[in-house]
Parts: sequence; C-alpha cells; structure tokens
Amino acid sequence: MPSATAVPVLRSAGLATAIVGVLTIIVAGIFRGMDGLIGAVVGTVLVLLFFSIGNFILNWALREHPQIALSIALLTYVVKIGFLLVLIVLFADTTLFNTKVFALTVVLCTITWTTAELLVWSRTRVLYVEPGSGP
Repeated sequence: MPSATAVPVLRSAGLATAIVGVLTIIVAGIFRGMDGLIGAVVGTVLVLLFFSIGNFILNWALREHPQIALSIALLTYVVKIGFLLVLIVLFADTTLFNTKVFALTVVLCTITWTTAELLVWSRTRVLYVEPGSGP
C-alpha cells in the first residue's frame, strides 16, 4: 500500500510522463515509421516502470525503515542505471526499433517525471517533527 505522499507523486508524475510518452509515440510514428513508434513505446514503458517501481520501493523504505531510506534510494538508483546499461548494450545494434527515438523518449520522459515529482514534493507538507513528542 503506497503512503499518502506516494499517491500524488505516482498520479501526477505518471500522468505527465504518460502524456509526454503518448505525444512522443505519435510524433515518432509519423516521422520515423513503425521502428520509431516501437522505440518510443519501449522508452515510455521503461521509464514508467523504472520510476514507479523506484517510488514504491522508496516509500516502503521510508515507512518501514526510515533510517536506511537514503541507502535504499541510492541502491535503487544504481540498480536502475545498471539495468539501463545492460539494455543499452543488448540493444545497441538492434533493428527491432529506432534506438535514437528510444533514447530521446527515455530522456524526455525522465525529465518529465522528475519535474512533476519535484513539483509535487515542493507543494507537499511533510511533518518533520512528531506532534506531541516534545517536552
């Protein structure tokens, strides 16, 4: 179950990223054909999966083990970068989809997710002092 702060992030960032992804898919399909369309779909799905899973893991860590949340966040980041590196190496010479459209879609969707997440977190009020824990 996601925390109360995770839901707005998933909803806002996920929706914004999906919109940018759909627009990229349409543009890629028009200008690069089926290869571009497939590359944009793969890039959009990859970013949505990576960031959604990362968000769930981080919120679990914040809820269950707040002392090690930063370590878990860094580990999640390293694993995502490593997995992306493996995908890039595996699909370097692929003809299944347009790799340039894939890369552009990943960059655009990542910037969109990150911007939306920052906007949500900057407007979210998070208690940093436990009410009633004072003297």
